[in-house]
Amino acid sequence: MLAPVRLLVFLIISLCAVLAQGAPAQPAPAATAPTAQLNVGARTVFVFRAALAGFPPQDRAEGARKRLDKALALGGPQRTGTRAIEQGTQVLLDGRLLFLVTPDDVNALAGDSTEEAAHEAAALLDKALQERREQATPRYFLVAGAWCLAATLAYWLVLRALGLLHRRVRAYSKRAVGRRLEQVRFRNVPLFDAEHVVRFIRQAASALLWSARLFATFLWVTFVLGHIPYFHDWGEQLRAYLAATAFDVAGGIGRALPGLVVVVVIAALARLAIRTAGSVLKRVESGELEMGWLDRDTAPPTRRLVNVAIVLFALAMAYPYLPGSHTAAFQGVTVLAGLMVSIGGSSLVAQGASGLILMYTRTLRKGEYVRIGEAEGTVVELGMFETRLRTGLGAEIALPNALVLSNTTKNYSRAGGGADFTLEAAVAIGYDTPWRQVHAMLLQAARETEGVLAEPAPFVAQTALSDFYIEYRLVAQARAASPREHVAVRSHLHGRIVDVFNLNGVQLTSPHFVQEPVKSHVLAPERWEPAPAQARAPAPARAT
Repeated sequence: MLAPVRLLVFLIISLCAVLAQGAPAQPAPAATAPTAQLNVGARTVFVFRAALAGFPPQDRAEGARKRLDKALALGGPQRTGTRAIEQGTQVLLDGRLLFLVTPDDVNALAGDSTEEAAHEAAALLDKALQERREQATPRYFLVAGAWCLAATLAYWLVLRALGLLHRRVRAYSKRAVGRRLEQVRFRNVPLFDAEHVVRFIRQAASALLWSARLFATFLWVTFVLGHIPYFHDWGEQLRAYLAATAFDVAGGIGRALPGLVVVVVIAALARLAIRTAGSVLKRVESGELEMGWLDRDTAPPTRRLVNVAIVLFALAMAYPYLPGSHTAAFQGVTVLAGLMVSIGGSSLVAQGASGLILMYTRTLRKGEYVRIGEAEGTVVELGMFETRLRTGLGAEIALPNALVLSNTTKNYSRAGGGADFTLEAAVAIGYDTPWRQVHAMLLQAARETEGVLAEPAPFVAQTALSDFYIEYRLVAQARAASPREHVAVRSHLHGRIVDVFNLNGVQLTSPHFVQEPVKSHVLAPERWEPAPAQARAPAPARAT
């Protein structure tokens, strides 16, 4: 029983707020005298706002009350009427004058006239007298009491039904909805948290059912007040308020429907365009269709750009048709959102533009082995905002696309193609070791390393003649299908280079001097090709 009591208290407060507003009062003329009302029962028949012949509004209202009582005491048919005279419009009862509506009692600036005000007062007086006659009979009270009792019983049944429905919804949401959500899985992992969804459903159902209780209470109070004597006016005001609110809601929905239909049509066309463009670009991505500059690498970012362009165009076209789009609040929110995006999204836009440049210039491709600045690894993802490299050493490096674009990229996979990549190994050996011997040892290490391809054949280049040593670089082609295999092949090659140099008694340490060596490090030609270098005849001297 506490729920109806709380509802009744809440509705009484709302009722007081509605009745405090009352009927829209006419603006009074610029008169400083207080107003006075002529009330019959619970109805306000007329409001006197101006003095007449030296009599203030209060005296005019008392005089009208006395003339009304005298006319009712005569026992006539109680027929109301009006009569226009030079000073205004008279309101009559059984042909007798009750009061005079003067031009100062109405708002002429709003277009009101004394005739209209008098006719309205006469209609209100006729209704108040009719209610007074009905309320004077015992039958009226019996019928009104029966209707109020029936309405109260119906109201109680509705509250019980809503309470039963509330309990059923709570039980059903826990038993059926929660169980079904737990069965929605992806790769044996639940996609939804059933407890949170069930709690949301219960809260939404509680809000809807409490709204239904409040509406039922409002209807019950309106009906009961309309059948209780001296409260007819309040009941009619509540009914008028409810009808006006319903008409406003229906009118708002009706005005919004054409715009919503246009929005739905624009959304359907945008969806069709997205699916059509996506179908074509997916064929390009799979290799079924060739379109010149558009290939497998540029098809995915092109599809995303086309989707974004279609969505933005659809939003721009649908914006004027959205309900409330022309209100100041809606426009203020959109301006604030645009300002936030423009201020905080500059870095995001720069990263996205860099990503598009990388994709369309084809600097990188997924699966290629590259070196970007100090980072080296296999490209596992080339996104709009960042590029991810997997090193093969248990780490994954995320590089912002703006950083990738501003650094030099060294691609080891373009020369070989497919799963092949270029493998390099650099050593620095002193001048006292024949360079032919170093070449032979490096090539031997490459031939004996598993994963290094025989074709194209590895080669050694002397990349620099430094002050204390010669820099050698072994270049070979290797095959690896994963980042870890890249690291394994490189590690095996380095290990084999160390073994071969140790077997031939050549140190891998780079020499440095603090003074000139006592013994000259210049080699005679007969010492140019010690083992394992192949002996070859010395080149003949060029004739001078």
